[in-house]
Amino acid sequence: MKGLFKSKPPTPVELVQQTRELLAYALSNTETRERKRTEKIAELDKLILDIRTVLYGDGQVEPSSDACAQLTKEFFQQDTFRLLILCLPTLNSGARQNATHVIANLQRQRVNSKLIASEYLENNLDIMDILIPGYEDSDIAWTYGSISRECIRHQSVAKYVLVSEHMKKFFDYLQNPNFDIASDAQATFKELLIRHKSTVAGFLSANYDWFFQEYNSQLLQSESYITRRHAIKLLGDMLLDRSNASVMVRYVSSLDNMRIMMNLLRDSKKTIKLDTFHVFKLFVANQNKPPEIISILVTNRSKLLRFFSEFNIDKV
Repeated sequence: MKGLFKSKPPTPVELVQQTRELLAYALSNTETRERKRTEKIAELDKLILDIRTVLYGDGQVEPSSDACAQLTKEFFQQDTFRLLILCLPTLNSGARQNATHVIANLQRQRVNSKLIASEYLENNLDIMDILIPGYEDSDIAWTYGSISRECIRHQSVAKYVLVSEHMKKFFDYLQNPNFDIASDAQATFKELLIRHKSTVAGFLSANYDWFFQEYNSQLLQSESYITRRHAIKLLGDMLLDRSNASVMVRYVSSLDNMRIMMNLLRDSKKTIKLDTFHVFKLFVANQNKPPEIISILVTNRSKLLRFFSEFNIDKV
C-alpha cells in the first residue's frame, strides 16, 4: 500500500519552475535561519541535477526529446537562465559543474526547429557583462569562462563582446598570474577571434590599430613563454584565414611587425620558432612589400638564409 502514495515526479516544466523559485530565494539573502537556507540550497542542488538528467539521460535511459523541448522552453521563457548565472557563485562545486552542463546543453536545444537560446541571448546580451568580468574573481572564473564560450557560439553574442570594452580587458585576463585562469581566458579569447569569421574580420578591420598594438606589446612581447606561445599561434590562425585577407596584408606590410617576428624567430623555445616561421613567411611572400621591408630582408639575406638552412621543421 505504501507504494501507492509515492509522490509523482515533477514534470520538466515543474522542475524549472521549482528551480526558479529556489534561485530567487538563494539570491534574496532574506533568510536569517542558516539551517533553513542550507536545506533550500541542497534542494536547489538536487533540482539542477534532475534537470541535467532530463537533458542528458541517466546512463540507462536516453533523454526524451519532448521532455527536453518542454524544459528548454520554460527555462528561457521566464529568465531562469539569468537567475542561474547570478546564483552560481553561491553554489558548491558539484552544483556549479552540473549547472555548466545544463547551460551547455540548453545552448543546442531546438524547439520547433528554433534555437531558443540564440533568441534569448540576442535579447539579453547584457548577460555577458556578468560572465566576462568573472575572470576577475578566481572563485568563479572557470565556471563563467566555460559558460561564456558556450554563449559565444551564437554570433550575436560574439559580436557584442568583440565591440565591447571587455575585449580590452582580455589583455589583462590573459596575463593573470594564475595559470589556470589565464589558460581559460585564452580559450575564450581564441573562440572570440576564430569562430565567427565574418564578424571577426569586421572587428579586426575596424579596430586594427589599438587591437594589434596591444596584441604585439602585451602578448607577442610578453616575458611569459605561455603567453607568447598562445599569441603567435593565434596570430597565425587569424592571418592565414581567408576571411582576414585584408587584415593580413596590412599586418605584413608593417616593418615593426616584421621586427617582432624576427625577434621571435630567435626565441629559445622551438614551438614558438615554428609558429613564428609560418607567420614570417607571409611577410616574405607579400607581393607588395614596402621599401623598408625589402631593405631589411636584403640587408639580412645571408643571415636569414643561414638561419633557415639550419631550421629543421621536423625537429621543431
